[in-house]
Amino acid sequence: MSEESPDSTRAAPTAEAPAPVSRWRHRPFIEIVAVAMLSVTAILTAWCGFQASKWSGERAIAFAEASAARVEASDADNQAREARVVDLIIYAEWVTANAQGESALADEIEDRFTPHFTLAFDAWQADGEAEPGPFAMAEYVPPGTEESAERAAYAEARFAEALEDTERGDNYSLLTVLFALVLFLTAMAQRDIHHLAAWIMLGLAALIAVGGFIVLLTFPARF
Repeated sequence: MSEESPDSTRAAPTAEAPAPVSRWRHRPFIEIVAVAMLSVTAILTAWCGFQASKWSGERAIAFAEASAARVEASDADNQAREARVVDLIIYAEWVTANAQGESALADEIEDRFTPHFTLAFDAWQADGEAEPGPFAMAEYVPPGTEESAERAAYAEARFAEALEDTERGDNYSLLTVLFALVLFLTAMAQRDIHHLAAWIMLGLAALIAVGGFIVLLTFPARF
């Protein structure tokens, strides 16, 4: 029996199968786009958060100033009310003295009139006493009246500004949520998914990011 050659027992070499096309050939481009989008969106998100906090601070200041102005308006109004009471008491004494024909007493009471009431009283007499009394004259402005109106108007204006600041802060907060969605979609596109799905997610994320950026340009900013 003939001895077999050692090489004859080896299996015949088979032809090497062609290497499959890598499913990751799109990944480098996806990674580059995703990183760029993540970087830009992170900056926009940080900016929105910064603006939301700034407008929140502006809102707090406006509310505080409105509240303080209302207190000042109330104090000034109380001062005006007290001045009216004093003027009314003195005027009632004058009316009584004048009705009883006590001219000297009426003149003495007139000397006790406060300056702002004297102005209205003189205007009332110059007008022929046509109005029900000096208190009905436009010249009668007791101390604290103008200040009360001024502080009340300022309080209303600051309160309206506070409401606007609240809305602006809320708008920036909503944009922060929108950009967070962009970050989520971009991160999902980097996972082990089909490249077509990854591109779809990146496209959707880019569309949302561009829309959010356009809206962002219309918002006022604080520095």
